[in-house]
Amino acid sequence: MEYSSIQYVSKPVSRLFYGTTSIPGVEDPFALLDCAYENGINAFDTARVYSAGRSEAILGDWIRTRGYEDKVTVLSKCGHFDLETRVGRANRDGILEDIDLTLQSMKMEHIDLYLLHRDDESVPVSEFVETFNEIKKAGKIDAFGGSNWTHARLQEANDYALAHGLQPFTASSPNYGVGEQAFDLWGGGCVTIAGPAEKEARTWYLEHQMPAIAYSSLACGMFSGKIKSTDAAIVRNFMSEGAAKAYGTERNFRKLAACEMLAEKYHTTVPVIALSWMLHQDLNVFGLFSTRDPERIRENASAADLVLAPEDAALLSADD
Repeated sequence: MEYSSIQYVSKPVSRLFYGTTSIPGVEDPFALLDCAYENGINAFDTARVYSAGRSEAILGDWIRTRGYEDKVTVLSKCGHFDLETRVGRANRDGILEDIDLTLQSMKMEHIDLYLLHRDDESVPVSEFVETFNEIKKAGKIDAFGGSNWTHARLQEANDYALAHGLQPFTASSPNYGVGEQAFDLWGGGCVTIAGPAEKEARTWYLEHQMPAIAYSSLACGMFSGKIKSTDAAIVRNFMSEGAAKAYGTERNFRKLAACEMLAEKYHTTVPVIALSWMLHQDLNVFGLFSTRDPERIRENASAADLVLAPEDAALLSADD
């Protein structure tokens, strides 16, 4: 496993984050978390909105039970809109409410990395920067940033922080990976930096070396190995209707075929090829994946150690 650093996070951070969104639905979630940790993954993603806080609670219980408080990095997220009413919560009140609920649920004193789950561009960046600095000063978080923030808003936030002597955003979580997302399938307000249309965004990330913690890095399962490049006509048998529309494109099936060819060449799996390609871009990328299968965790963890030959990596970048 390869490790890196994120400013203001005191621990080394594995290049792969294990996502906990689905662990409340398994019989033994500790076994999955143990498997991730035993395979070098020491960074875990959760959010207040995941299973109404159950993902956070399980992750917190596991950390305390194993005595890993000083060994793992926790990323949680706040301010997601209300799932029933769709009322926006990306504001000061949403952040302050969620951080206290998260700390209570996880039974932790602070969170290593705290991201605003969605942006609301009608709210000035000053409100977010100042609120995050307030809870940082209170000792509740170490580093903070935005999930689903455009690079323009990230720049605006950090310009404000610099001008006012405040801590800036030091991490971002956009959608990114081999697969291009044809449209936002998560209810609006999601941001991707994948595909030819997002070249400007990737240039900004490259220039600023902003850590990009890439969610849906395997394209909702498109590059998980369960779908074959010959399955275009039946892709809805393997993915939800929304995911099939968003990722089941001709371009993505071409890339899937290339991944299959490279998986055979390198004696590995399609997701390992897809994750390896992403992790070894010039961007400062951390991959985020979620699975309930321990064997897939073990396989995916090997992606950080596999470096594709330049000509092979180019096959997966051809349309970008």
